[in-house]
Amino acid sequence: MPLIVTEGPIGAGKTSLSRLLAEELGARLVLEVVEENPFLAPFYGDPERYAFSAQTFFLLSRYRQVQDLTQGSLFYPWSVADYLFDKDFIFASLNLRGDEWRLYEGLYTELRPKLPQPDLTVYLRAAPDLLLERIALRGRPFEQAIRADYLRRLGEAYDRYFEGYDGPLVVFEAADYDFVTRPDDRERLLADILSRAQAA
Repeated sequence: MPLIVTEGPIGAGKTSLSRLLAEELGARLVLEVVEENPFLAPFYGDPERYAFSAQTFFLLSRYRQVQDLTQGSLFYPWSVADYLFDKDFIFASLNLRGDEWRLYEGLYTELRPKLPQPDLTVYLRAAPDLLLERIALRGRPFEQAIRADYLRRLGEAYDRYFEGYDGPLVVFEAADYDFVTRPDDRERLLADILSRAQAA
């Protein structure tokens, strides 16, 4: 079963785009576990104390979700996910240090080869000011403390990761598409992604 993944920093529009793609394709939709992570809100208040717990929770929950995709489905011709498994590694590389980073890296290295590669990855790039605007609009209380500097470093980490990405990839500037409220932007973006996905 072909898999399309959307990726990008916090607030880029991954989940909204994934929902639109899944609806267009009649696809199975896989959404990352965010608010269910009990360590995430404490992490934004005290990153050094809670980073390892937050990242490990995400690593294992995402591993289980993506592993389930290998079983396929009789009811869906496609799967669409609003995250790439490697996203957790990107965040961990910013948030962990020393022994915690080495322990996390060992867990990631053990789990990563057991998962399928996406048939197409859609990377939504976005500047910190746009991300902060969208984060404020969606109103998750625990995200309101996120700073522009953290989003800048996160965006740079995503760019470094995708510079060496080995797989079908399409990159869009999120600022160029208001695919939630503007039908023309939505149709243009979906048509481009679907043509690439069908050619992959």
